[in-house]
Amino acid sequence: MVDVAHEGPTLAELDEDARNAVFDRLQARMPEVWQAFRRDDPRESVVVVPSMTLDRVVANSGGLSQALEERFLFFLLLLRQPRLRMVYVTSQPVNPLVVEYYLSLLPGVIPSHARARLSLVSVDDSGPEPLTEKVLARPRLVARIRDLVPDRSLSHLVPYNTTSLERDLAVLLGIPMYGADPRLFPLGTKTGCRRLFARAGVPHPAGAEDLHTRDDLVAALLELRGVRPGIRAAMVKLNEGVSGAGNAVVDLAGLPEPGSAGEAVAVGACVDAMELEDTRIDVGAYLAKLAERGGIVEERVVGDEIRSPSVQLRVTPLGEVEVLSTHDQVLGGPSGQSYLGCRFPADAGYARLITRDAERIGELLAREGVLGRFAVDFVTVRRGEEWEAFAIEVNLRKGGTTHPFLTLQFLTDGRYDPETGRFRTPSGEERHLVATDHLEDPSLRGLRVEDLFDLVARSGLHFDQARQIGVVFHMLSAITAFGRVGLTAIAPTPDAAQRLLEDAEGALREEARAALAPQPVPT
Repeated sequence: MVDVAHEGPTLAELDEDARNAVFDRLQARMPEVWQAFRRDDPRESVVVVPSMTLDRVVANSGGLSQALEERFLFFLLLLRQPRLRMVYVTSQPVNPLVVEYYLSLLPGVIPSHARARLSLVSVDDSGPEPLTEKVLARPRLVARIRDLVPDRSLSHLVPYNTTSLERDLAVLLGIPMYGADPRLFPLGTKTGCRRLFARAGVPHPAGAEDLHTRDDLVAALLELRGVRPGIRAAMVKLNEGVSGAGNAVVDLAGLPEPGSAGEAVAVGACVDAMELEDTRIDVGAYLAKLAERGGIVEERVVGDEIRSPSVQLRVTPLGEVEVLSTHDQVLGGPSGQSYLGCRFPADAGYARLITRDAERIGELLAREGVLGRFAVDFVTVRRGEEWEAFAIEVNLRKGGTTHPFLTLQFLTDGRYDPETGRFRTPSGEERHLVATDHLEDPSLRGLRVEDLFDLVARSGLHFDQARQIGVVFHMLSAITAFGRVGLTAIAPTPDAAQRLLEDAEGALREEARAALAPQPVPT
């Protein structure tokens, strides 16, 4: 029965200060919840709401948003804890075959036992609004989720990212949230990141922040050319752009000498012709978003070789800063700024270098009160034999590297050693992964989820718990609608993981072509 008999004001009757006061009281409980976690208590639970409340110049389609919500179904692997209960919320119902697939990956757990401890809650709303906004618009649904929590003193909310929407949901559920306080959001903007890097004493590209107009961009680029006379390209980044979609490249080659007549006009023309990573918009729309949210300009770092690694860290509710992993990001798009996938761990040539700088940033964020997982993105450049690292972004949220790594960790019980830059299972064996969110081919639309699982069973691609090698798929609901699916390939070496990913991609494409072969008319 839905509990409707609660004393106190409604959310609408609380102003921002009052909501934050309630939230602060809930967050004060998080250390106790954290220390009680994994103690085999039948009252323990988590509420997972993978809502993506992110600022974009162009909104994502509702259908793909559902697939992105399902990308975090790896959290179902937490149900290997035999008493843990989980509430997982999505916009649309999850295909039961997909749920069975994830539960089949659980080591040492009877899938039906885990399923009995899982409550799947669907809003039944495919609209483009963020999932949390949809939930908040339905008070009875909020009450239903709250009633699925066996004991609020031993539960917490796990969001994708944290905004005032997630804060409000935590307040209504009466449970703390494992994530950064939304009031700390400015620290994760591009402007906030550059200021954070400067405070931490971490190298970052030359540039300027808190820019809002075309004139601001021109002035910043003129100043940048003054300190970097040989600069040939610069990046413009919207404060809240994600996965590279808010980035643009300004080509500065062949301009008049810095300080010469006509330089400002020439630089202005370069701004007007900048190459946008999101090709669905024009420069005018981009500048309008810049005026609304602000952004930065920074030098585009160049060298003999360029890489884009990241470091994942977390600040626990006890205030401890932990390095979780390093990744090499796989980027693409018009200017090579869009996130496509990752390799883990990052190249040993610079893994320790970026870890050291990320730890300094993490300590500063912990002092600011940040809680939960976050990632620091870098650009590493090789000049000759030496690698140099520049911090470029802090993501105060889960990101594209989160689900592959946690999938590996939950499946193997292994751990990443920041000193050696290696991930080892409890038996001491190394494991590497290659992951993508962007296996895309129009022919994949000819496959159903059932077809994919049939292929996995026939081809031996399924993750093998005995060997701890294989492929784990995600974003499965996008295969028919969008011809897109994600996968994580896990193997003992980087080359073996890459071959496994390529084998899976090849098998999927071959199966898709076969599925689209014309069928004869029955006689």
